[in-house]
Amino acid sequence: MITQPQPSLTPRLEEPKLGFNEYAERLNGRAAMIGFLLIVVIEYTTNQGVLSWLGLM
Repeated sequence: MITQPQPSLTPRLEEPKLGFNEYAERLNGRAAMIGFLLIVVIEYTTNQGVLSWLGLM
């Protein structure tokens, strides 16, 4: 019986930057946190809600 040689190295594949993966989810979460913080700062500095600041109310 002949045994097959086993690879000595496992290839490192780069994760894709698009789609549902850890990188994309982390980036989306950070963008959402920055957006929420900006909305809070706008409301605090103008003493108006974001909708009235944008002229929608």
